[in-house]
Amino acid sequence: MTRWGETWRILLAVLAGAILWVSSWAAIDLEGRVGPEWWLFAVDPIIGLLSLVVMHFRRRWPVIVTVVLILMSTVATTAAGTVLIAMISLSTWRRWRALALITPLYLATSFVWDFMFRVPGGQSWVTTATNVTFQVLVLIAAIAVGYSIGARRDNLAALRERAEVAEREQGRRVEQARATERARIAREMHDVLAHRISLIAMNAGVLSYRQDLPPEQMREIAGTVRDNADQAVQELRTVLGVLRGSDEPDQPRGPQPDLVQLSTLFDEVRAGGTPVVTTLRVDPSSVPETISRHAYRIIQEGLTNARKHAKGQPVTVSLSGGAGVGLDLTIVNQPASYGEEPQHDGVRESGSGMGLLGLAERAVLSGGQLSYGTDRSGRFVVRAWLPWTT
Repeated sequence: MTRWGETWRILLAVLAGAILWVSSWAAIDLEGRVGPEWWLFAVDPIIGLLSLVVMHFRRRWPVIVTVVLILMSTVATTAAGTVLIAMISLSTWRRWRALALITPLYLATSFVWDFMFRVPGGQSWVTTATNVTFQVLVLIAAIAVGYSIGARRDNLAALRERAEVAEREQGRRVEQARATERARIAREMHDVLAHRISLIAMNAGVLSYRQDLPPEQMREIAGTVRDNADQAVQELRTVLGVLRGSDEPDQPRGPQPDLVQLSTLFDEVRAGGTPVVTTLRVDPSSVPETISRHAYRIIQEGLTNARKHAKGQPVTVSLSGGAGVGLDLTIVNQPASYGEEPQHDGVRESGSGMGLLGLAERAVLSGGQLSYGTDRSGRFVVRAWLPWTT
């Protein structure tokens, strides 16, 4: 509770008590009441000041404080304002048992004051009924205001909790998005670089283990290593370009490879010692750009896996489909020879396991599907279908 929030409540209680105290003097003069006017003049204001102190503890002990203030208001009109504030505060809790307890006590205060300041010849029933009706209306108004404040506080608390939950959920979604993006970039880097680096490793292994090669062939292999290293750097720069800030200077970005570059890919794989048999029933240039890139990555990863795990074994690549039907591609590689380890010229290859998993997710995100595994003949088969809309 802010300092001003408590101050205006005290001022309201003082104002209400002062109005009722002045009204009591007017009633004594107009109705000719007889009673201890010294009490109303000297003691009543003191009790009213004490009630302001007691009212300060209404939130800690709402029921007890309200009952005490009602008892004080039976003999002090200046405490009427603090009773009103206390009843409103108690009603915000919306505890009907507590309200049922204070109701008869509050209604009895007018009878006690009428007993202290009696009308000669007795008070008429009309006056008594009027006083009781006024008390009932004040009680109903206090309960209604307190109930409304309590409901509003509960709604604000619920909205605040929902906002906090939404903020936490948003934070988790942001973290999840970041993790997903990091995983996507990692898979993209794997797709882009695995092919190049496997070629570099294979050719470097040849240079390390084949000392009898003629100088021309060694220069050719060294040139292949250099070219693939340059290509790996360019492709890495392309993938990591998504991480650059908008305020960084532009750097050259090459286009992502697609099916149009298949012939170059096949030539590189064949040059590395892996026979590739192709069955292309689709014009690569007619495939939409996005699907073409996905298909290229799938074929590239399939060839990379074949070179890693079945060195020198033939690989069959089939591509078919059309607009409105979809793009079907199949990559089949024969199993490695018996007793042969998946290594290239003495350089053992170890897969991260993310390549095919990333390609499967890539296919699903594009609206297609991808499956892979070993068939009954022991061949490793990768099948994919990608949507090709008209």
